[in-house]
Amino acid sequence: MTQTTSSQVDGARSPFATPPEETPGHGLLLGRKVVVTAAAGTGIGFATARRALLEGADVVLSDWHERRLGEAADQLAAEFDGQTVGKVVCNVQSTADVDALISSAADTLGRIDVLVNNAGLGGETPVADMSDEEWDRVVDITLTGTFRATRAALRYFRAVEHGGVIVNNASVLGWRAQRGQAHYAAAKAGVMALTRCSAVEAADFGVRINAVAPSIAKHPFLAKVTSDELLDDLAQREAYGRAAEVWEVAATIAMLASDYTTYLTGEVVSISSRRA
Repeated sequence: MTQTTSSQVDGARSPFATPPEETPGHGLLLGRKVVVTAAAGTGIGFATARRALLEGADVVLSDWHERRLGEAADQLAAEFDGQTVGKVVCNVQSTADVDALISSAADTLGRIDVLVNNAGLGGETPVADMSDEEWDRVVDITLTGTFRATRAALRYFRAVEHGGVIVNNASVLGWRAQRGQAHYAAAKAGVMALTRCSAVEAADFGVRINAVAPSIAKHPFLAKVTSDELLDDLAQREAYGRAAEVWEVAATIAMLASDYTTYLTGEVVSISSRRA
């Protein structure tokens, strides 16, 4: 028998239990040039690229899946006529690909102001049953991929005079425990540590680095890799009794990329009522 917690009851009664309409753009990134990794498909990356465009930016999307990347870029280009929507196929497991992404995006956009590191991979496997290959793949894409892109972007920013912003996508699992998620949680905790340490170094040449840590964001791809029972349980435990909409996560990323957070660096912003 499943016991209903007080947070589940409160969430069900909350006026925020029904997702709001998407907030319109307010020009937060007007004129900025933004690169988003893992931006194809239906998740946070695509929502972030769309939010950046909604806030007035020009955008380069990257992803390893060429067909989905092309479809995503075409969809956004049709919606945001008059703004630049570029695309670069990039596997964040490849240093050569990541370095080429930054140089190609800078050529396409004329400059880079913002990098959003969204690429990540999860799964559900108990530690005792996890193979070396599964551990390595999740950590390499989620943590080392973020490192590769951060390194390439910082080398670019160090060579120019205008500075910039990096926003990493972490997870509340970097703070809290969940069965079957040791590889993903360890990788996301690493993203948090990378954010803090690189932010101290990046301040020397005018770059801010922060991260978001979503709890659960509702999108079709997540439903393919996670059971309905787990998704429902996680959503009900939130104060609002629901998962975040992907645009709500993307809007927070846009805020961190904007001039509204010029004194904020090395921080991880929890997008959840349950940090731990």
